[in-house]
Amino acid sequence: MGLAAALRPDRVAARDPLSVRRIPSSGEALPAIGMGSWQTFHVLGDKEALAARTAILREFLAHGGTLLDSSPMYGRSEAVLGHCLAELGEPEAAFRATKVWILGRQLGINQMEHSKSLWGQGGFDLMQVHNLLDWDTHLPVLREWKTAGRIRYLGVTTSHGRRHDELEEILRTEPLDFVQFTYNFADTEADRRLLPLAAERGIAVIINRPFDGGNLFDAVQGKPLPGWAAEIGCMNWAQVFLKWVVSHPAVSCAIPATSQVAHMQENMGALAGPLPDSAMRKRMLADFERIA
Repeated sequence: MGLAAALRPDRVAARDPLSVRRIPSSGEALPAIGMGSWQTFHVLGDKEALAARTAILREFLAHGGTLLDSSPMYGRSEAVLGHCLAELGEPEAAFRATKVWILGRQLGINQMEHSKSLWGQGGFDLMQVHNLLDWDTHLPVLREWKTAGRIRYLGVTTSHGRRHDELEEILRTEPLDFVQFTYNFADTEADRRLLPLAAERGIAVIINRPFDGGNLFDAVQGKPLPGWAAEIGCMNWAQVFLKWVVSHPAVSCAIPATSQVAHMQENMGALAGPLPDSAMRKRMLADFERIA
């Protein structure tokens, strides 16, 4: 039995309950650490680069990850993901998420069809409107595709704290399965409106840029882990950053990106062990702000 089957709602109790979240619109279980592909999978088609990305994806899946996130905006990333999935035998565990990022209904349909051809077999689990571009044109199409069984979930995204007012209005008025935005130690704006609203509306939340584009590591370079890190099973700063994000009760999944197998191993370690409670989360943020 593959991991996708193992994580069905009736089997989720067999896993650490802190490592998975339920998608509110369906009850399906989703591991709390996913994999982004911005920049990291935009590589030339040489054998060495492709083999390295296949190894990263293999490591991700081996440690219990499922959600893979990409976009036509990410250069060759979709094509590279498709190659890696094929090399790994089209693993059933993969939860395939990409985006539409273009103006116009028919151009959007064409783009999504092209993405499907790049990813290969299996279709998409989640299609998102990237950075809200022409969202009021694309969302009706995504609803048609969902009704027809061409996708299982639909959503919208933004990043870098952009367009939160518009995103808030969409969350209040549109029926969505997922929303994706930025949230990390250096950017906590989502705490004030977006995360509570997503929870209220029953919308799964994917967090992009959980490391603030790598800036969080620069801020703690050479700094030892605080003593409380061991209390929540963190062996490195990546796990501290990720556990703080995914321990928010409204967050479904964080999608760090990496180009190194060793870093993927560190990231996936955040699926194991206890998560910080509310008091610990406040302490973690305060200590980071003091250290940084």
